[in-house]
Amino acid sequence: MRNLIFGLGAVALCALPAQAQQQADKSSPQAGKKPSEILSLIEARPDFARLDEMSWSDRGYYEIQYRTNDKARVEINIDVGGNPVEQE
Repeated sequence: MRNLIFGLGAVALCALPAQAQQQADKSSPQAGKKPSEILSLIEARPDFARLDEMSWSDRGYYEIQYRTNDKARVEINIDVGGNPVEQE
């Protein structure tokens, strides 16, 4: 019984680094599309006029601010896959 508990504990400890790596991959800009690809998606919008700011958030997405043709300011969060993320 003691060997079984010890064995399960060892397996659980070995799984922690793998889980931590998966978490790091989700919150890293290198895990998905390049920033230039993300920006291309934004620039392809019909109302896009110019980029104001694009930065990486530690929450796992790009924070992008741009202006439209009618000078409206748009703030959007895009994940590494190129999908919009709900604003917090």
